[in-house]
Amino acid sequence: MASVRDLPVDSALAHELLTEYFRSREIGFARQGAVYTPTFPDPSAFTPPAGVFLVLRGDDGEPSGCGGVRRIPDGPAGVRYEIKHLYVQPAGRGRGWGRMLLSALESRARAWGAAELVLDTHHSLEAAAALYAASGFELVERFNQNPNATVWLAKRL
Repeated sequence: MASVRDLPVDSALAHELLTEYFRSREIGFARQGAVYTPTFPDPSAFTPPAGVFLVLRGDDGEPSGCGGVRRIPDGPAGVRYEIKHLYVQPAGRGRGWGRMLLSALESRARAWGAAELVLDTHHSLEAAAALYAASGFELVERFNQNPNATVWLAKRL
């Protein structure tokens, strides 16, 4: 059975998963004639209660994805956390693991008093957009300067 567990964002496994995620984005951007700019996360931003980084392990116990949530400056609703680097390997997609990972990150943010979750994404990530919409995220105005993002979403908790 798939599961999620805390993982230091600067661990070798986190670095491996993030590198895989960044490569997949670079390929997707290149197909559109765009450039993806990878940025490895600051470990202090993903240390509780400032945030957390999780690894998704598939049914076989092998690493199959990752994601993080970090505190950012408060927004109109109050305490605000941002979802970052949500990734499920291609072989694990369509099994509900992305939803499981997103729910685990939301639960952590709620436990730390979040009033709102936000995230940015790219318009080409259609499956991710469907996951976010089904999870209650709605379009909002740009809240950061991420050069890789074209869509900004929020969910009141």
